[in-house]
Amino acid sequence: MQPLAPVAKPHSGIVKPLSGLAESFLNFCRVEKGLASHTLSSYRLDLERFTAKLPVPEQKATAQQLADYVESLYGAKFSPRSIARHVATLRNYYRFLAREGEVTQDPAEFLASPKQWSTLPKYLNQEEIERLVASPEGTKPRELRDRAMLELLYATGLRVSELCGLELSAVERRLGVLKVIGKGNKQRVVPFGEPAGAALDRYLETGRPRLLKGRASRFLFVTARGSAMTRQRFWALLGKHGRSAGIFRRLTPHVVRHSFATHLVEGGADLRSVQIMLGHADISTTQVYTHVARRRLRDVIDRHHPRA
Repeated sequence: MQPLAPVAKPHSGIVKPLSGLAESFLNFCRVEKGLASHTLSSYRLDLERFTAKLPVPEQKATAQQLADYVESLYGAKFSPRSIARHVATLRNYYRFLAREGEVTQDPAEFLASPKQWSTLPKYLNQEEIERLVASPEGTKPRELRDRAMLELLYATGLRVSELCGLELSAVERRLGVLKVIGKGNKQRVVPFGEPAGAALDRYLETGRPRLLKGRASRFLFVTARGSAMTRQRFWALLGKHGRSAGIFRRLTPHVVRHSFATHLVEGGADLRSVQIMLGHADISTTQVYTHVARRRLRDVIDRHHPRA
């Protein structure tokens, strides 16, 4: 079997169609695992880039070829995070092929991921959050919608795809909870507070009907065209309101999500509860917020220990 050719960082030129096996894997991820569309798109791009280096699309790589391919990603100056995603894609793909009996031994079983330095998530302080959620002022339909979305995003820590994909039936207003469909098509129940509930009430009473103009939609947050709010559109809205609030550094929905989790831990919430509300499958993902717990412990000692 020929060695894999070096990979080029830009994904350009003619792309070979994916093999039937690769398409079967993607269908498995979509139907059986319930992965989100943007995750499937990432898997597809990774597999297209990888299979383009194989002499024939149906060819299965050896362990050495996989290692050479990953090494070529380093040479192409991919970030450790991007390389780790490629490795995860290849591991999942060949695990699927082994399960289907297409390979007798999984060549990606011992494929090494790059070491990623643990970086603390960026977040806003409480004063910045207050300015951000108060940025959409007035009673116009879009302002009512934006205020409700910002309040709910901070109150629940939802992913942006979860926020934009909320349906009317997801809101249990009397109980103050949302029924959220997260990664892997898993449902969780997330509570929200009264400020978010009040903003939702105002939006549902006047803002949403005026945006829909008699049209029907099952989605909670809609545009003036009557369609569901998209992730890209919400990113743009968040940036606009961030600038209005005097927040000019890079502001993303994930920053607000991190702010939600950080402020919970600062207030004394345990990591297990934060894990459930964020929808993390593994608590190791949530443990990045232990930096907040450590900082709070330092403050407690400084304030209360006689020899601090």
